[in-house]
Amino acid sequence: MFLETLISNLNDWLYSYILIAMLVGLGIYFTIKLRFGQFRLIGNMLQLTTEAVEVAEGRKGISPFQAFCISAASRIGTGNIAGVAIAIAAGGPGAVFWMWVIALIGGATSFVESTLGQIYKVRDGDTFRGGPAYYIEQAIGSRGLGIFFSILTAVTFGLAFNSVQANTIANAFKTAFNIEPITMAIALVLVAGYIIFGGVRRIANASSVIVPVMAVLYIGVALFIMIKNIALVPQMFGMIIANAFGVRQVLGGTMGAAIINGVRRGLFSNEAGMGSVPNAAATADTSHPAKQGLIQTLGVYVDTLLVCSATAFMILLSGVLENTSGLEGIQITQAAVTSQVGAWGSTFVAISVLLFAFSSIIGNYYYGETNIEFINPNSTFLTIYRIMVLAMVFFGSIGNFGLVWNAADVFMGIMAIVNLIVITKLGPIAYATFEDYVSQLKSGKNPVFDPDNIPGLGKVECWGKNKVSR
Repeated sequence: MFLETLISNLNDWLYSYILIAMLVGLGIYFTIKLRFGQFRLIGNMLQLTTEAVEVAEGRKGISPFQAFCISAASRIGTGNIAGVAIAIAAGGPGAVFWMWVIALIGGATSFVESTLGQIYKVRDGDTFRGGPAYYIEQAIGSRGLGIFFSILTAVTFGLAFNSVQANTIANAFKTAFNIEPITMAIALVLVAGYIIFGGVRRIANASSVIVPVMAVLYIGVALFIMIKNIALVPQMFGMIIANAFGVRQVLGGTMGAAIINGVRRGLFSNEAGMGSVPNAAATADTSHPAKQGLIQTLGVYVDTLLVCSATAFMILLSGVLENTSGLEGIQITQAAVTSQVGAWGSTFVAISVLLFAFSSIIGNYYYGETNIEFINPNSTFLTIYRIMVLAMVFFGSIGNFGLVWNAADVFMGIMAIVNLIVITKLGPIAYATFEDYVSQLKSGKNPVFDPDNIPGLGKVECWGKNKVSR
């Protein structure tokens, strides 16, 4: 009990004060240093997702879109369904506005860390791997800190968070279809095992199918509900803005709750600055690191401005918070959808939970894998880790490990602090890379990265004379 209370208090302190201040402050700082590039190049971001990867000497790399889907698989999880509902219930409709603001700011942070992940990636057979551990070792010169970061990532994402996602799936299917958790545990282990033992290419292929399907289905239902309640949509947006800035909210003290809950949900849903996404960004076979930086910035927008907003709109238009009490998290979203589309809404939410959570299991596992390979590239070591991941998926489906999950939140907080300090130090490299990209783009070129043009870059493995195929 004492340990649980201690960890819970540490989480509240870490996430309510330290991390929010760092993520918001540095997000604004990076936005200024990039001259609002995360807004100016949105059109280019969309174009880059369709860019093909060239094949050289029989090698088939990971496309920019596949790298985007790996990160989106991890980003878009049950937090997009339950977390948004909790934020609105605690902070009111105004929380949605601040969720949007933090996504726009966080886009700059995501660009910086993802670009660095691309610059300092290393070869892994006919693909690439990289992430914070890699740029910590190569650019900062500390393998020890890189190993520390890798351990936190592998334990937090691959083991603890995956047991959370499995638990959520099992509970959702027990409620919706009365399927026993042990049955879901076996099914999840079999399917997840097939994918993760297939390596990064199978992970990329699975993600590039699951992510678009789940996003289109979920956003499609949200659009249906918006069209059904089209007369209420202007009122809904007015309510969001009024609750974010209204005088009544300031005097009543609820504006602060809206800001805190919206900021927290936005930050921890899109993962900007947390040190996880660069692991996916590094896999892409591309001609310029800034391309993947921009694509991962788009990922922040898709996660928060589209998927999180879809949940928010369904809840606010349904009026479920005004008419139903005692509901929490996913139950709120489930009640909202059911009230608008009928009884099948409960089934739809359960299927959404399956797709969102299972995609997170795949994405989270890959983050763990690339960090395990940083510590020790031995295949036996990786096989042991894969078995541990599947074991946590199994036991997470049939049990509750609250202490482990809360401890994982602390680990992720430490990861974020380390990563933010590192990318701030390495920021000038990312800024120079961005300017190099924009300069070539303005000249009508397909930008190609030359490390000799970036001061202070140091030695890189996959660029210059050893550059990738594109």
